[in-house]
Amino acid sequence: MMRRLLPHPILTLVLAVVWLLLVNEFNAGQVVLGLLLGWAIPLFTLHFWPERVVIRRPFTLLRFIAVVLADIVIANFIVAGRILLGPGHVTPAFVTVPLDLRSELAVSLLANTICLTPGTVSAELSADRRHLLVHALNTTDPEGLVQTIKQRYEAPLKEVFEP
Repeated sequence: MMRRLLPHPILTLVLAVVWLLLVNEFNAGQVVLGLLLGWAIPLFTLHFWPERVVIRRPFTLLRFIAVVLADIVIANFIVAGRILLGPGHVTPAFVTVPLDLRSELAVSLLANTICLTPGTVSAELSADRRHLLVHALNTTDPEGLVQTIKQRYEAPLKEVFEP
């Protein structure tokens, strides 16, 4: 019964916090509205969720989020510097990242994390979902980029979302 009324409690709280950050106000009305939206959105989108989300290691997830946020800030400065130096200072490349992840949610989060980090974009997921094609704005070591993605992003997601 509880799962029907509150299908994704963590998502409810995350959406409420995001709402408060978006409106940039903290008062009782906005908190109630944020909680209402945080409750209604997961409830009405329940049929679109392919699998039940189980977070096996919440502290690993928090550490992953901190790493991603730090990488986004650092990458912004690096990309801005490369752009200011001109087109001769970039070495774009496509790299194929072999995936160990099997969960649709984890693969989706990995692809989105790569897109959020400035300078990299997830271009294509193979039909068998075993490889992710990633475009990097500047890399002189494609294998190093693959290992960085696997260690910094894929490994924690595997710990958090897969048995």
